[in-house]
Amino acid sequence: MMPFEFDVITLLPDMFDAVTQHGVTGRAKKNNLYRLHTWNPRDYATNRYRTVDDAPYGGGPGMIMMAEPLDLAITDAKIRQTRNGTSRTSVIYLSPQGKRLDHKKILQISKLDGVILLCGRYEGIDERLIEDQVDEEISIGDYVISGGELAAMVLIDAVIRQLPGALGDTQSASQDSHVDHLLEYPHYTRPDIYKEKPVPEVLLSGDHAKIERWRLQQAIGRTWLKRPDLLAEKYPEGLPGKEKELLEEFKQLQCLTITNQATDTIKEQEQRNELDRTTGT
Repeated sequence: MMPFEFDVITLLPDMFDAVTQHGVTGRAKKNNLYRLHTWNPRDYATNRYRTVDDAPYGGGPGMIMMAEPLDLAITDAKIRQTRNGTSRTSVIYLSPQGKRLDHKKILQISKLDGVILLCGRYEGIDERLIEDQVDEEISIGDYVISGGELAAMVLIDAVIRQLPGALGDTQSASQDSHVDHLLEYPHYTRPDIYKEKPVPEVLLSGDHAKIERWRLQQAIGRTWLKRPDLLAEKYPEGLPGKEKELLEEFKQLQCLTITNQATDTIKEQEQRNELDRTTGT
């Protein structure tokens, strides 16, 4: 299998050492699952100051990245990818105006041979460059950060996780939150009891069928609590029988937990009141 090709247009190429040298993505690079090449627009500037930005026409705050250095960098990135046998690729501009990045989009990107990621800075980039070279704009959320580099790294990390062989456990990527429109179930490890909180008994039972049922119950319940919109997407006509039953079980457990917590709080308060009376405070 050919390595996945990432070409990144960025004024801060050193930032991507965080991807290529550490963790899952670092190991994946060592195993030649992907290649990452950065292109600095300053290398395509036409004056001795390596200028890549200028004031906006019409006035306004900040500076705008000029079209030509970006255009030349993207063109060279396309040439490199073509030489490496990359036929299915896309030029993506990381922009707050883009479509929200989600798991479905990550899967679509991971099926390509590579991508060219354009990282903006300052107030933005010349619109003509977007019209001529960009295939799609992607946002990682409705907020503004200093540049597109962090957004690009989020996308790169998520795509690499989908590449065969990138994760030590082949099931890890398929069980991540959002993979099936459900948040992931809670995880526990040693010790069995931590600060008087035990691991759920079912996880210690060795009964794999019961464990899988509990995990699905928790995944559905957590999604219902935290991201009900995902449940609506997964089950537009309402929960099927089994899932509905599991959700009702989860709700009952939540009510029991809240009741127990309230009872404990009342007992603690009564103990403090009794202590106050005996000490005369």
